[in-house]
Amino acid sequence: ILFALGTAWASPMTLIGLILGCGSLVLGARISISDFAIVFSGFRFFSSGALTLGQVILFTGTNLDTPAKTYHCAAFGGDDCVRIGTHEQAHVFQYMALGIFFLPLYFLHGGISHKNRFEQAADRYAQTGKGWWPY
Repeated sequence: ILFALGTAWASPMTLIGLILGCGSLVLGARISISDFAIVFSGFRFFSSGALTLGQVILFTGTNLDTPAKTYHCAAFGGDDCVRIGTHEQAHVFQYMALGIFFLPLYFLHGGISHKNRFEQAADRYAQTGKGWWPY
């Protein structure tokens, strides 16, 4: 029941993700389901990485098993990597909990930055399987 409620709560952002993802299909993106989300791989509207909108992951690569440096390592150096799909899965869960409030809160906490507690929580979840909640 909670999963269904979270899906409904995240649905406005999921719809935006679906519109962007479907638009990318004409440019060669592929669609699949993984990590509790609809995944558009080969997304070409930004240069690299992934973006989660509700229960949609827009990914520039081909496989969510791709390793990515944690935000801390990207900022300060080091070799700690996480599976990008698991990192993005944490954001899916965050959207399911916060709905349309996720994006404003995300940007209030620093946006795409190692200081952002949403990114810290996503990295923690990708490393340990626990702790996707940012507070």
